[in-house]
Amino acid sequence: MDQVTPKPRRRFRKGMYILPSLFTTANMGLGYYAILEVIHASATEYVHLDNAAKAIGFAVLFDGLDGRIARMTGTTSDFGRELDSLADAVAFGVAPAMLAWVWGFHLMPPVLLTDWTHNWHIKLTQLGAIASFLFLIAGVSRLARFNITSNPQPSNPGRPGKKYFVGMPIPAGAGVIAAVVHFAEGEPLVSWYMALTWLAMVTTVGYLMVSTWRFYSFKDIDFRSQHPFRLVVLLAALFYGIWLFSGPVLFGVALLYMVSGVFWRLQWLFRKRTNPPPPPYKEASQAS
Repeated sequence: MDQVTPKPRRRFRKGMYILPSLFTTANMGLGYYAILEVIHASATEYVHLDNAAKAIGFAVLFDGLDGRIARMTGTTSDFGRELDSLADAVAFGVAPAMLAWVWGFHLMPPVLLTDWTHNWHIKLTQLGAIASFLFLIAGVSRLARFNITSNPQPSNPGRPGKKYFVGMPIPAGAGVIAAVVHFAEGEPLVSWYMALTWLAMVTTVGYLMVSTWRFYSFKDIDFRSQHPFRLVVLLAALFYGIWLFSGPVLFGVALLYMVSGVFWRLQWLFRKRTNPPPPPYKEASQAS
């Protein structure tokens, strides 16, 4: 009796490992494209800056898909994790740092009224370069901490683990930069006070990434649940809103996510002050 030839399931299984890496490669490619668009941008052709912001936004989407696909197919690997970190450093570190500096400071019209204002413009551009570099360092540090931490614990209470990130993830930080630029349709800032506001925002996003505050991770969302109808409707409405009004919707979503971490932190500080912890057991027994 002839033996039945086994199906090449093992070879097919090995081929599945390349699928998450393809999304990671697309993530890196979009980051590289964003850098090229920033380099080509000028004060009269600021559409390149909007294209860079859109590329970073799509990179955020691909970054969310590669990890989820790897977990769903059971094809997670050390190579995939390392490749994902390197891609994130390019797409969500270098690209948004360059975009933040060129859009908010480098292309700002020079002021030639007095020597003082002209020097202030130069100093502001230099401060913007420092803030953008700090954003890059904070993002890469956030990636390194994520890779070496097995059980992160947020400083403010919650439910640590898969439900929350410790610190704002670097794709969200890059998303804030890209959403603001896309909301402005890539048109650079023209006033020094708006540049100061942008300076403070870029610095704040960098601090939130290296903080130990908790941010929602969305990892507990399960599309394979028995009743995903409400989730599907919500996502459909969100994607339709982005399709029609991408600038305002993405701007609102990015700022809402950033503010959520600050809100949870302030809420914890308020509860800590109004409800102080009880004294230790030993001190209580000695007082009695």
